[in-house]
Amino acid sequence: MHKKTLAELSQGLKNGSYSSVELTQHFLDRIQRNDTQLNSFITVTQSQAMAQANLADNQRQMGNATALTGIPLGHKDIFCTKDIKTTCGSKMLENFIAPYDACIIEKLNTAGTVSLGKTNMDEFAMGSSNENSFFGPCKNPWDTSRVPGGSSGGSASAVAARLVPAATGTDTGGSVRQPASFCGVTGFKPTYGRISRWGMIAFASSLDQAGSLTQTAEDAALLLNEMAGLDNRDSTSMDQPVEDYTAQLNNDLSGLTIGLPKELFAHKLEASVETLIDSAIKQYEKLGATIKEVSLPNSDLSVPAYYIIAPAECSSNLSRFDGVRYGYRCDDPVDLNDLYVRSRSEGLGEEVQRRILVGTYALSAGYYEAYYRKAQRVRRLIKNDFTEAFKEVDLMLSPTAPSTAFKVGEKTKDPIEMYLSDIYTIAISLAGLPAISIPVGFSQNLPVGLQLIGNYFCESRLLNAAHQYQKNTDWHQQIPEQYV
Repeated sequence: MHKKTLAELSQGLKNGSYSSVELTQHFLDRIQRNDTQLNSFITVTQSQAMAQANLADNQRQMGNATALTGIPLGHKDIFCTKDIKTTCGSKMLENFIAPYDACIIEKLNTAGTVSLGKTNMDEFAMGSSNENSFFGPCKNPWDTSRVPGGSSGGSASAVAARLVPAATGTDTGGSVRQPASFCGVTGFKPTYGRISRWGMIAFASSLDQAGSLTQTAEDAALLLNEMAGLDNRDSTSMDQPVEDYTAQLNNDLSGLTIGLPKELFAHKLEASVETLIDSAIKQYEKLGATIKEVSLPNSDLSVPAYYIIAPAECSSNLSRFDGVRYGYRCDDPVDLNDLYVRSRSEGLGEEVQRRILVGTYALSAGYYEAYYRKAQRVRRLIKNDFTEAFKEVDLMLSPTAPSTAFKVGEKTKDPIEMYLSDIYTIAISLAGLPAISIPVGFSQNLPVGLQLIGNYFCESRLLNAAHQYQKNTDWHQQIPEQYV
């Protein structure tokens, strides 16, 4: 059963080939057997999962099933889940029990899905390798000496090893797409505001966006059908109609124009990765798409702009973790200042502290104009570049990451080198555009991902292009040998 996609599992449940209880137990058993090697889960919610599976089977018997009723999922441990630990991969929230469900959890619960547990992640979603988790690094199932990418590395690793058929993630600067590339799965980030952020613990509010990690683009469409929509509790949630994102999956690609941003092929791209991307471009031409070079002249500024804006917002958002109201509190503080300093120093990891310090500096009175406001102006230039390019093309295509997954510990001493892991994804996040990473082959037995970028709220076209590629290739069907 673990080799099946969400769409196939849904059909099997509908046909009565197995029950949700049987399906859920199958995946729980796989987690128990295999996750000691991967550390992809922080919390496994076995009793809750079985209760939800029983409820799903009852709903199906009463004729009230949706396409996802009874389907097991994993959730990134950044989404609040009522009465379940929500840690954000941090010592600061090691024992935090959320009193409510995030909007995305509400919606998926309403659709009848089953939650298997909470997946590992870089602390407060800050990282590109999943090595920053208080609960230990997650491993890549293709080679456990390598990282799965981050910050949604736990979700990507679990899906790649088929410990779950799909999982939620969040993408701030590439944190769904880059781990999808490293782990050989499909990682989908919708338009900013397409999915509510309510109940998702904030890192950088103007960038954070919920997404999914799945085997296929079709599965991503099935999840988006349930996850998307206006939420009045989230001021950044967009009032846009929710269409059936599966309806256009089988449209052919004749007449589709795909742009190749020349700047996104220029940064330290490994030769083997470039060869696989070129092969994928040729496949799109065979499918009827027209390929055209476009330019994003300000994309070179995306990394420095991002690493001013995101830490600034992180500095503001994480100020709530002060040892007073909830979260970790130091022992025996001598005064209020000592409480603040030691609670935050002991409760937050090195990378989180680094970003808070950078962000606080950028927001300080003497440097706000020189750094933060200038970065926001650059962000507007980057957005304008995409707007101009989309006047000429329907979609854009680029590598997802400049390399395959790197070794655990390889970049931990060089934050700048680590930040450059997201060099192809950050500009899209700054612009708030939708994008998807799909597997396009292997280099030395490690997966390589291709990134497709869409215009605002053009998720259906994006998913269609990804699905058509996957109908004609089988890279997304590959499973690491030890997890078959």
